[in-house]
Amino acid sequence: MSTNQKMTVDSAYEAVAPDDFPAMMDVERYGQRSAAFDKIISATHDHFWDPLDPKYIDFNDSWDLDSQLLMPADFNMELKTAVSDKLDERQKIYLVNESVRWTMSSILHGEQGALALSASLCHILKDPGAQEYAANQTREEARHVTGFAKYIQARWGKPKPCGVVLEKLLCEIVATPLVWKKLVGMQMIVEGLAMGTFATFYAKTNDPLMRKLMQFVMTDEAFHHKFGKIWADRTVPKLPENERNLIEDWALEVFMMLMRNSTGPEQKKEIYERIGLDWRWVQGALTEALTDRNMRKELQESTNVFRVLIKTLLKAGIVTKRTAHYYAAYVDMEELYGEGDRMVGDDIAEEGIRYLREINGAGGQAAIYALGGQAAE
Repeated sequence: MSTNQKMTVDSAYEAVAPDDFPAMMDVERYGQRSAAFDKIISATHDHFWDPLDPKYIDFNDSWDLDSQLLMPADFNMELKTAVSDKLDERQKIYLVNESVRWTMSSILHGEQGALALSASLCHILKDPGAQEYAANQTREEARHVTGFAKYIQARWGKPKPCGVVLEKLLCEIVATPLVWKKLVGMQMIVEGLAMGTFATFYAKTNDPLMRKLMQFVMTDEAFHHKFGKIWADRTVPKLPENERNLIEDWALEVFMMLMRNSTGPEQKKEIYERIGLDWRWVQGALTEALTDRNMRKELQESTNVFRVLIKTLLKAGIVTKRTAHYYAAYVDMEELYGEGDRMVGDDIAEEGIRYLREINGAGGQAAIYALGGQAAE
């Protein structure tokens, strides 16, 4: 790796040390604002929503966790294995709903990480436009934390602790002073994973409250993904080969870490114990059932969370022939190469923006969508 550890090839992403506040008061800085983010900053008003205002979303909607599945039974990976033969209907409902609780808790912790990371960008991004965008995202991530916290409170009371793998990743990208690692880690990997997760839950949930929450969050996340895409378009093609390879290798390492831990049997052992199962036995059942062929079939679904993540990295130029074969073990890469830039959540987000504009008095017309056009040069 060269001495340019920040990998700053575009002035819009120039950064200073977190404690270098005098650099933010440089009189020349105030007049050196990039226009790259102006459209997505202005579009903030198009997708405003308030998780504390019932005119947007009412968390008082009830749900019977003992008899009603939040997600269809076939959404649960464990029930596609020998685990299903060990459980009665009530236990299956418990397993599905508690697994949703575990995922919703992971999302909540991820949103808290996104909030802290966005705030940290405000301290280091020197460009006033980039800094303003980061401040806007911080506000939006804060309402996501509120929204998911209220949903979990309404359904279960409190969240589950963060899994060790996710916690390690979030701590690394929040704490790092490197802008590229923050943006690849959060705006590309975590946000890419989140968009796939939100799209899956939106499409399949039985709970109208969850569906509405997912769509509202996606109206924000589509713009957050766009911020990362602007960085990738302006940065990755201009990097020296060794620096570009460093980003690609780190992204692959994170992907494989998340992929290997996606089912998390050990992390969910408390859930299994409540229905008389040992997590090690569940892990063995999953390993036996999830053959390569079955895994590939799961990943072919357009809303699959890891398929969306792989596409995000591919379209950002962070997957090349050097690493494509690793991802090809899980998804049809030729199919992804042939697809356009639109992501699975874009249509859901755009429909949500039209709805929010109606609530906010804009009539639902002429919204500036996250993927509707290129950022200003």
